[in-house]
Amino acid sequence: MQKYILKGLCCAGCASKIEKLLKEQGYPSAVINMATSELILDEKEIDLEKITKIVTSIEPGVIVIPKQSEIKITNEIDYNELKKIVISSVFFILGIFSSHFGYSLSIQLLFFIVSYILVGQKVLKKTFQNIKRLDFFDENFLMSIATIGAFLIGEYPEGVAVMLFYSIGEFFQNIAVTRSRNSIKSLVSIKAEYANVLENGETIKVKPENVQIGQTIIIKPGEKVPIDGIVLNGKSSLDTSALTGESTPKSINRGEEVLSGMINLSGLLTVQTTKNFSDSAVSKILNLVESASINKTKTEKFITKFAKVYTPIIVFIAVLLAVVPPIIFNEPFVPWFYKALILLVISCPCALVLSIPLGYFAGIGRLAKEGILVKGSNYIDVLSKTTYVSFDKTGTLTEGKFKVTKVVSKNEFSGKKLLEIAKMVECNSNHPIAKTIMDFGTISCKTSLDDFEEFSEVLGKGIISKINGSEIIAGNAKLMEEKNINFEKLDVYETAVHFAVDGVYAGYILISDKLKKDSKETVLELKKLGIKKVSMLTGDKKDIAEKIASELNLDEYYSDLLPEDKVKIIEEIEANKSKKETIAFVGEGINDAPVIARADVGISMGTLGSDAAIETADVVIMNDKPSKLISAIKISKKTQNIAFQNIFVILIVKIAFISLGIFGETTMWQAVFADVGVALLSVLNAVRILK
Repeated sequence: MQKYILKGLCCAGCASKIEKLLKEQGYPSAVINMATSELILDEKEIDLEKITKIVTSIEPGVIVIPKQSEIKITNEIDYNELKKIVISSVFFILGIFSSHFGYSLSIQLLFFIVSYILVGQKVLKKTFQNIKRLDFFDENFLMSIATIGAFLIGEYPEGVAVMLFYSIGEFFQNIAVTRSRNSIKSLVSIKAEYANVLENGETIKVKPENVQIGQTIIIKPGEKVPIDGIVLNGKSSLDTSALTGESTPKSINRGEEVLSGMINLSGLLTVQTTKNFSDSAVSKILNLVESASINKTKTEKFITKFAKVYTPIIVFIAVLLAVVPPIIFNEPFVPWFYKALILLVISCPCALVLSIPLGYFAGIGRLAKEGILVKGSNYIDVLSKTTYVSFDKTGTLTEGKFKVTKVVSKNEFSGKKLLEIAKMVECNSNHPIAKTIMDFGTISCKTSLDDFEEFSEVLGKGIISKINGSEIIAGNAKLMEEKNINFEKLDVYETAVHFAVDGVYAGYILISDKLKKDSKETVLELKKLGIKKVSMLTGDKKDIAEKIASELNLDEYYSDLLPEDKVKIIEEIEANKSKKETIAFVGEGINDAPVIARADVGISMGTLGSDAAIETADVVIMNDKPSKLISAIKISKKTQNIAFQNIFVILIVKIAFISLGIFGETTMWQAVFADVGVALLSVLNAVRILK
């Protein structure tokens, strides 16, 4: 896969045209991500010169650059464009008042021509290039015909005004796009440029991509954590805001995990890496950001198709308006030609083409600011319609930070022997419960997967393994029953992990968890938002599930579930809901991946979440707080509402002014407001999402 930065691309409509033309010219995989200004191609042979010609034929001035490792935050203001607008405005004012100063008509015309060329050359160039490709029914064509026509009939101020105000509208649109883009790109800036690798007592600066698992790195105060790892020595405070959106620093001590993208604020840390860069927290975020705006909403797709049909129809009506009355009814040509030009200006679809994608784009940016990453603007629409929410329990509603409360051995096994067996089996599992057992006590285990003759994790049940000729089973009551083990059935709230060696029951370990601080508030707020049903789907036993459900005031709970059982329950909810309603499932474990994929919108916890859950999810909550779901739904609703507001206002104004224009009740100046004014208002309305 090859990636290129399209420097200077701010027009969503132009991006769609570039994609289409690239696909027609031999690059069927072409996708443009407006969030990062990237062109993504999957072809093996790529001709950069050819691609550049295609891109600039649609959007002159855009530079195609092979992507480097870092995406830089761009300035919100294009000062060159601002300079052109200011100078053009000066000449425009001089042109208007030149007659008062006694200048001749030719001097007045010169002022208007200079003003027009300064702001109109880009539009005229695009129009000319589009005509050469026989693809000219767009806003550039309408602007060019309308303004040139105005000059031909002597309406110089109107002709310049249309182009000048159109350029001002585009200028503000570009600022809005850049601001939204920077909200998303700010996440990308969390990548460290280097890692201090400790070798033979010396530190060497290397790229994070070149650091191996198990190497020791030094993180100095003020530096970014380059790769995920465990603190070997030192303690410090870490700024986690780039990952989680939380402003409060997090204290970190020896033995605790640090994630790439965090910033070391105070102490010196010695860290042993636990992941390659490609699997680290930063890499996951980069991948999510890069795919953020590829998946479009139905509204965005509709607007793009609508503009393609709408523009030719308007041009055809304008031609009829200019030609039919003079030819058939012997009316004067100039007044009707002027009305046709007004119609072209009023009818320009740029307000819709600009504001709708920008609105969703701003929504993605706002969510990113809150530490919520969506894999496409289409999921904003789905989130806004959420009516059913189901949660996993462990690591989602509860902290997922377990602690061992009891170790009970049975038969000939001692407590020490049971713990040795437990650690022998669990040291190769990534499950949170397995990690809790490994952290308990002073007994260590150096067993690797190579030491096992057999090793398999049974999703939702436990582990079956064979080592040194002995079969060791570790898991819940279901697994014990399935293997016909005579075990002790417990009536406790804690999670019990049972162990058996060669069919003989060795005992159990009790592990407890506690609710997250914001879980209760989340359920309450979801109900206030109008969610019909809030439920919990867990693999834990009924007693634990019932207690949690009661504390949180959940509408429903389901216990003793396997991954496939969770999918079946979501399918049952699906069968009983309306087409307009959507189901959200929130989880974090590898066993949640199937149900996350099955829900209308799958949501994963970013820090605690397994790789499988994050890769499958449509939305990732980076700080693991369930209350962020409330923010996600509210921002999504606001984004969709603003998109619909813009569509409604734009269409009402267009229809009203088109009707007045046809009957000659509108001037070119009013037409400018109907087009550029409404476009600018809709863009500013879309930017409200960022606040």
